[in-house]
Amino acid sequence: MAELVFVGTSDAFGAGGRRQSSILVDYDQGMMLLDCAPTTGTGLAALGVPRNAIDAIAVSHFHADHFSGIPQFLLASNFEDPRERPLEVIGPPGIEARVFDLAAAMGHELRRTLRYPLRFREWPQGEGATIAVGPVEITTFATRHQEETRPHALSLRFGGVHVVYSGDTGWFDALPERVGEADLFVCECNFYDRVFDFHLNYLTLRERFSDFRCKRIVLTHFSEEMSGRRGQLEVETADDGMRIAL
Repeated sequence: MAELVFVGTSDAFGAGGRRQSSILVDYDQGMMLLDCAPTTGTGLAALGVPRNAIDAIAVSHFHADHFSGIPQFLLASNFEDPRERPLEVIGPPGIEARVFDLAAAMGHELRRTLRYPLRFREWPQGEGATIAVGPVEITTFATRHQEETRPHALSLRFGGVHVVYSGDTGWFDALPERVGEADLFVCECNFYDRVFDFHLNYLTLRERFSDFRCKRIVLTHFSEEMSGRRGQLEVETADDGMRIAL
């Protein structure tokens, strides 16, 4: 049975003592990470998921709490596992340079180090364009976040299941339509009532829940003000290690 596991559900700053953004998608024939935070390695270890089980890392945007765990993941896969089978990293335009430049800034020249096949692909920029990762078909759409981070929401279809992950975003009126009739919408909700252009708050979402046609919404990416309200709201809230059967 396919499964979605929340590896990390905090904001950029580890609110509530939890790990930063990363979601594991187990689609029976393989596993994929949606975003890879600095805390993702410890999260996978806590969940008992070996790095070698991961086939691909899909990146929503270039903020540190969503992609800066990749260099350490690649390095650990080289020396600790060690990995032999291919790994794929998919992300916004420039993903390969971003990962290697970040690794170099951290003191690791990965281009000359890795002993396993590593492939990079960029999200296609045409409306409705799709990338296949094994049996998973992924389309993306732009979100309301800092433009320089090249933000994307990820829409995954596999085995008759449709999952949408918002990445980071503020409210925009087309969001419910872009989510459509998904079986599961994993939606960021950084704040409870604070208004910030590039992140959602719970009160804004609550006013608009009726606009969504998806079957289920689970909130994630919580700041301190949302962290303390987990499990007390009208909509489901995620926590580190939470599992959802798909």
